[in-house]
Amino acid sequence: MARRRLTQRQQERIRKIQEQRRRRLAQQAEKALDQADARPRQGLVITRHGRNLMVADAEGGLHYCLWRQNLGHIVCGDRVVWQATGDKRGIVTALLERDSVLARPDYSGREKPLAANISQLVIVLAPRPEPSEYLLDQYLVTAETIGVNALIAFNKMDLPDETGKKALNQRFSLYEAIGYPLVHISAKFEHGLGPLVERLKGETSILVGQSGVGKSSLIKALLPDQDIQIGRLSNATGLGRHTTSATTCYTLPTGGRLIDSPGVRSFRLVELSLDQLEQGFREFRPFLGHCKFSDCRHREEPGCALRAAVEAGKIDQRRLDNFLHLAQEQGKSGF
Repeated sequence: MARRRLTQRQQERIRKIQEQRRRRLAQQAEKALDQADARPRQGLVITRHGRNLMVADAEGGLHYCLWRQNLGHIVCGDRVVWQATGDKRGIVTALLERDSVLARPDYSGREKPLAANISQLVIVLAPRPEPSEYLLDQYLVTAETIGVNALIAFNKMDLPDETGKKALNQRFSLYEAIGYPLVHISAKFEHGLGPLVERLKGETSILVGQSGVGKSSLIKALLPDQDIQIGRLSNATGLGRHTTSATTCYTLPTGGRLIDSPGVRSFRLVELSLDQLEQGFREFRPFLGHCKFSDCRHREEPGCALRAAVEAGKIDQRRLDNFLHLAQEQGKSGF
């Protein structure tokens, strides 16, 4: 369904409402800061829902915090400096440098951060629904662009027979060949999630993938104490059932953290430059800059280094086709 376009009057009304909310929050934050403990402390944003921010201190204690508006858009996973304003309450006064940020376009096309400081993007595929290399490549470009590891997890591997498993392995073997680890998992088998659990240790991961691949079931299986963690957050924030609709960073019992974000369910690639898009296909890199023409679009131009690499078996044709499709979708000149 096409997105309904807002009239200029509606957009202006939304801007005014948002500005009023920002002013109110700024006033509340400055008032709280007047009462704050002067000692700055570092913390991790565990969840955010609207104006509600929950920060974990170094000991794991939870604190309901406001934040100063000049800090910008704070998201789950952010490392912050905060000061106490009362019992289990505080105010965030600084946003520490991010290692990475996962974003998607908002209704106006601007980047909207979803989560910060993730170290691993776990791309979940399944035999059904039919896996899409095109969607997979979008996720991989995202991982390359924001500088995080990518892991391909084939879920529901209890469904196909041996012939089906062999066909999937052959179809997606190109990704392992270019350096992306691939694990086969199933919650139906004892220790069926073991390969994924090992890859999550010591990482801050987020699961992405098309609808129906079993992300929600995986999160439940990986977080047997999720209800307890949600209850703790709910009691601390007073958000009640709304806690489950907010992007939240959970602690995995086997080590590492897992961010559950409703925003990734409608994930789309942000606007990228042509250079970023080219760099997002890691096997292209040795050949970039070696085309005969500096403005080569890697289609029919003579002396194209990428097409020569395809003919030499160093780049898979499917990957080049997906790159060209993405470039066209992003409106790159000449595509």
